[in-house]
Parts: sequence; structure tokens; C-alpha cells
Amino acid sequence: MKTRDRIIHAALALFNDRGEPNVTTNHIAADLAISPGNLYYHFRNKEQIIHSIFDLYATDLQVSFQPRSGAETTESLLSYLDAVFLLMWRYRFFYANLPDILRRDPELQLKYLEAQVQLRSNIAILMQSLKEGGLVDIDDEDLKTLAETLLMVASSWISYQTTQVAGAKITPTVIYKGVIQILNIVRPLATPLGCERVEALKLYYEQQEQQAKR
Repeated sequence: MKTRDRIIHAALALFNDRGEPNVTTNHIAADLAISPGNLYYHFRNKEQIIHSIFDLYATDLQVSFQPRSGAETTESLLSYLDAVFLLMWRYRFFYANLPDILRRDPELQLKYLEAQVQLRSNIAILMQSLKEGGLVDIDDEDLKTLAETLLMVASSWISYQTTQVAGAKITPTVIYKGVIQILNIVRPLATPLGCERVEALKLYYEQQEQQAKR
């Protein structure tokens, strides 16, 4: 692996483990056993490293949340929820510190907003497929509201959880609870068939949550 890529992946691991505000470029260099000068050859500052991590995140968003034409709707929802979990876990530092990170970097905020436009569109397409598949029974306006609510929960769940307990540590269990919360939002709007599918998915993720606790 090239040094530049090693820096990005080491920074991501440290940000996730210690929290981005608590990690400096010196910490990253020490973790890799390279000199700060070597790190600065590739990145002038920590903000450039965060930008590179966000580029990985944006690529994962694009790949993971592409609408699947003709896909069975329950399978599509499962794929969406799995992608939500994986992204929230892999980039948990970003979700935990999102307002602060974006507030201090207007350029990064623009990149984030661009990624959100595409993500919002893809979630809307997924919700429409659930409606067409007979899993939810709501009008088009409420469907847009549902899609926006799911996006909001997925984006803010980790940040919210960190405020509920002093010194809270983000674990897979916390993120599985977020996935289950998304299903809880969908369930009251589901048809009888949709409720059956949602309950099956909830059971699946509750089992994943229990396994994560072991």
C-alpha cells in the first residue's frame, strides 16, 4: 500500500477509535512510524486527510445506495439497511462529529451537500419501490417525508447517541439500534404484508445486535 493510502487508513482508524478532535497529524505519523515531514509531503494538514477520507465515504455512498432496478423490495430494503450499518460503522467519527467538522470547513460542507443530494434521490427511489411493491401505503407527499426522515435518522443517529451518555463509545450495538429505529419508523406506514417483512428484518437485526454484544 502506498504511503498516502496508509496515512488515510491509519487516520480513519485513529479518528474512529479516539475521536477526530483528539488526533493530530503527529499522532498519525507516530502510529505509522513515519516522520511528520513524510506525512506533510503527502498532506499539508489534517483537513486534507479528512477530505481524502470523505472522498472514500462519498464513493461508498455512491456504490452502496444505487437503486436496483427490478429488485425485490424486501431485498432492496435489506441491502439499504446493511449499507447504512456499514457506512455508519466505517466512518463513525464523521457521523459523531459531523456539525463541527463541516462548520470549520466550508469546502467540505459543499462536498457533503452534493453527496446528500444523490443519496436523497436514491432513498426516494427505494421508498417508491416499497410503495409499488405493496409494502407501504402512503401518498407521494408523505413518501417524500418518510425518505427525508430516514435520511435524517441515518445521518444523526451516532451524534445523538453520543449525547445520551457521558463518555459514550460507539459500538456495533449502538449502530444496530439505529438500523432498528429506521424499521420502527417504516412499520406504522406499512401494509399488512409490509409489516410482516419489517418484523422479519427487525428480528434479523435484533439477532445481529445480540451477537455484537457477545
